[in-house]
Amino acid sequence: MKHFISTLLTSVISLGSLLLVLVLCGCDTEKPQMGGISPQKMADALHAVMESDRTVYTRNVVNRLVKDEKVIKASEHWKDDKALPLPAQMFRMGAEMVSEKNAGFIYSLLSMWPINKQNAPKTDAEKTGLKYVADNPGDNYYTEEALGGINYFTAIYADTAVAPACIDCHNEHKDSPRSDFKMGEVMGGVVVRIPLN
Repeated sequence: MKHFISTLLTSVISLGSLLLVLVLCGCDTEKPQMGGISPQKMADALHAVMESDRTVYTRNVVNRLVKDEKVIKASEHWKDDKALPLPAQMFRMGAEMVSEKNAGFIYSLLSMWPINKQNAPKTDAEKTGLKYVADNPGDNYYTEEALGGINYFTAIYADTAVAPACIDCHNEHKDSPRSDFKMGEVMGGVVVRIPLN
């Protein structure tokens, strides 16, 4: 009996220590873990890379070569026009390649004011999240949703105008539902989904 009580006490202390370590490390014990990283931390890290690459391409390639130096144009028909792909097109091409690789997450660029209607929000989470990031600058939107029998951790981040080329393209495009975007304003959102099951 003493051995049983001693073993039980050791197990309780070990479990308590494990929970303390998880709390001190900032690990969320209620969410599924992926290699020790919570889905939210993974989504935030992925978005940091996406946002940086998108900003670099927009400012240092498109805006510089199209607006500042005027040596080439950017076009939604970039192949036919022998032009640069638009930043949104570059983003979509990257998202499609990641999807083909089954990398353990998917992402997209959506907007409440899309030029291309396929970039409009479709799910309730997308609609709610895009409105939230537009109404709450600097805040991200996190939720869980089930799509096609798969549970996802879904994160939505504001996509803002980072260069004059963004504003001009959206404000002047014939299919744009808005023509009053300003620098730094939210133009849409990046949606990152990580499967939970």
